[in-house]
Amino acid sequence: MYRYDTHDQTLVDERVAQFRDQMRRYLEGKISDEEFLPLRVQNGLYVQRYAPMLRIAIPYGMLAAYQLRKLGEIAARYDRGYGHFTTRTNLQLNWPKMEDVPDILADLASVQMHAIQTSGNDIRNTSTDQFSGIAADEQVDPRPWCELIRQWSTFHPEFAYLPRKFKIAVTGAEEDRAAIQVHDVGLRFWRDDAGEVRVKVLAGGGLGRTPMIGNTVCEDLPWQHLLTYLEAILRVYNQFGRRDNKFKARIKILVKALGIDEFRRRVEEEWAHLKDGPQTLTDEAVAAVADHFVDPERREIGTEAIEAYETLRADNRAFGRFVTNNVTDHKVPGYKAVTLSLKRREHSPGDVTSEQMAAIADLADEFSYGELRVTHEQNLVLTDVAVDRIEELWQRLDELGLANPTVGTLADLICCPGGDYCSLANAKSIPVAQSIQERFEDLDFLYDLGPLELNISGCMNACGHHHVGHIGILGVDKKGEEYYQISLGGSQGNESSLGKILGPSFYREDVPGVIDKLLQVYVGERTPDETFLDTYRRIGLKPFKERVYA
Repeated sequence: MYRYDTHDQTLVDERVAQFRDQMRRYLEGKISDEEFLPLRVQNGLYVQRYAPMLRIAIPYGMLAAYQLRKLGEIAARYDRGYGHFTTRTNLQLNWPKMEDVPDILADLASVQMHAIQTSGNDIRNTSTDQFSGIAADEQVDPRPWCELIRQWSTFHPEFAYLPRKFKIAVTGAEEDRAAIQVHDVGLRFWRDDAGEVRVKVLAGGGLGRTPMIGNTVCEDLPWQHLLTYLEAILRVYNQFGRRDNKFKARIKILVKALGIDEFRRRVEEEWAHLKDGPQTLTDEAVAAVADHFVDPERREIGTEAIEAYETLRADNRAFGRFVTNNVTDHKVPGYKAVTLSLKRREHSPGDVTSEQMAAIADLADEFSYGELRVTHEQNLVLTDVAVDRIEELWQRLDELGLANPTVGTLADLICCPGGDYCSLANAKSIPVAQSIQERFEDLDFLYDLGPLELNISGCMNACGHHHVGHIGILGVDKKGEEYYQISLGGSQGNESSLGKILGPSFYREDVPGVIDKLLQVYVGERTPDETFLDTYRRIGLKPFKERVYA
């Protein structure tokens, strides 16, 4: 993974010192709340419902074991002994003291981490496929390109005060696991017939108050122009995006208002001033970054070991379930990626204790060459596990309560912190998630349902990605009371779609029963091998609506 050079480390260290001085002056009353707000949010510091919240960047979801270990130490020392992984692959601390934040940032800098631009109206943390660099269906490794975007976007003076926040997602695989169609800018790297890297550029996607699927701005951009083209898009957005109404300030509103053809024309017009300029990428520049992403020296796994693994998988039902749901194919024969579910009833989805972070870091060192990934589904991945050690890893995970074999099922739901923590939330989301997990905990039933994505958000900002859940749940406020709106048919991936609202909203205690009725319709209507989403797309909303509101 990428390691800081002297320039990177100096930049982050100086930022810590700068913010320490800003915090000192704020606490001494020399900076007003209004003046301090843009300073703190660009360093990841929010003022939340009960306490400050610090959002820590995990660039493109990559973590080294020592970094996760440090995050656990920080959570224990400065917070309440746990952290929350978000759908943007960041880690949030919900209870830090304001005056401790400079020390937290200094500790983060000691392991090449920071909280820069995790908040504010700037370019946020770039996200990508959690299996980048190891996916069997990958055409282009997106990690070096993500790092180039990180270096380009961090402290970019022209884009420090955009109309609103700006999010970029990148994939280089055939299957989109980065949800690029629902980001402000989505980038798909691919190779043409000559083997040259090209980039498909989408813009104007996003969730939140006005969800939209992104439009194609450029189908086949040569890689050399990645940064200049991104800069042209940001310039058009910075110049023409609305600043009079924060609810209409995202780039998706601008793209819709102009139309994709006019938006593209303006981007191309701006790009004409930038194309072939100093920011044009070269082979040397890309290679210098790509050199940071070298494969580990994996030991060779023989055929006998692979056959023994398959036999064990077939003979041991519990192990077989874990492999089926939590283990993903790897580009190297004999290796797999193992997903650790962070979804348990006793904790909020995405939460990990300090003790677990330390233990997982040890497992990453022992089983995965010291590397992990954070997924936007709020799980963790060990990327390089030899098949002859997966059973041992599974047993160790079970001791930690992290071997839940439900990844990709209804129990693997996405959930924002909601009204339990977030001051923006209209309703609580964690209790809804826990009540659904409690209602549907029978593994045989979950497996019979097949792949099913259920996403929960506590407000229209859609941090829980409810718009793209096969079943989406949105907390809404009606005259001071919490209700929950259900939508169906949303999806991420290659055929992204936005869910349609089922009808009038429900009380919190009714939600598990409503989900049960929806599943009964699916089970009754499905054809063999048909997923929930397939069935919904074939029969539409009406049968589900009739059953729920009968």
